[in-house]
Amino acid sequence: MRIVTLIENTEGAPGCTAAHGLSFYIETGKHKLLSDLGPSDETLRNAEVLGIDLTKVDTVILSHGHYDHSGGILPFSRICPDARIYMRRCADGEYYADDGPGIGIRYIGIDPDIPALPGTVVTDGDFRIDDELFLMTIDSPTHPIPAANKKLLVRAGDGYARDDFRHEHFLVITSEGKRVLMSGCAHNGMLNIMETFEKKLGGAPDFVISGFHMMKATEYTAEEVRDIRETAEKLMEYDTLYYTCHCTGIPAFDIMKGIMGDRLKYVHTGDEIII
Repeated sequence: MRIVTLIENTEGAPGCTAAHGLSFYIETGKHKLLSDLGPSDETLRNAEVLGIDLTKVDTVILSHGHYDHSGGILPFSRICPDARIYMRRCADGEYYADDGPGIGIRYIGIDPDIPALPGTVVTDGDFRIDDELFLMTIDSPTHPIPAANKKLLVRAGDGYARDDFRHEHFLVITSEGKRVLMSGCAHNGMLNIMETFEKKLGGAPDFVISGFHMMKATEYTAEEVRDIRETAEKLMEYDTLYYTCHCTGIPAFDIMKGIMGDRLKYVHTGDEIII
C-alpha cells in the first residue's frame, strides 16, 4: 500500500505547495483513491509535481464537510469525471467557524455543487464500499471531543449551534494483511474513533493516519496540555503506529511525541508512506 500526502499545512517535497488543508493519494491492491482533496486546485498541481496521475483515481472519500478538505473536488471532477465521491448526507450543511472578536464568523463548508456531481454517493451511517474499503461512523462517543471544536458551528434557523460532527466518517482500508484507519481531522475525538473501531471491527488498526484537531492560535492552558498528554497516553494502549498532520499542530505534536516516541510520526506535504 502506498500513501502520499498531496497537501498539508507544512512544507515538504520540493516544488509542492503547502496550505491549510489535507489530501492523501492512496494505492491499494484494488484501488487508486483520494482521501480528501485539500483546500483548492493546488492539490492537483502538487500531484503533478509528485508524478501522480489523478485521472486514474476511481474513488474519493470526503472525510467531513469543510472547505479545507473539499476545495479540490470540483477541479478534480473535471479531469476525472467517472470517479465515485463518497460523502455523508449532512456534509453539505452550512458550517462556520467563530474566529472571535474583530474577525467574526466565516463560512467553512463545502461548495454546494459537490453533492450534485454525477459521481457523488451520499451515505448514511456505516457504509461498505467493497472488501477493501469501509466507511465507519461514530454512534455514541464516550470520550470528550477536542476542545478546538468549540468554535465550530452549524447554521440552525436564524442562528448557529455547536457542530456535532455527524457529517464526519472514517475510511478503513484492509489490504495486504493490514488495516489502516484514515481520518481527516478526528473532530469526533481520536479516542472515540479508536474505541469505535475496536467495537465494530475488532482489535486495533495497524496504522492510523489523521489530524488530531488540537491546533490553536494561542497558548495552551494547563488543562489543554493535560488533555493532549492523556490522549497520547491512551493511544499508546493500542498496538498501532500513528501518523499525524494538518490540524494537530506542531506544538501539540511535540507534546505527544514526547510520550509516544517512534509510535507517532508527522507527515508533511509530499511525504510518502509505504505499508
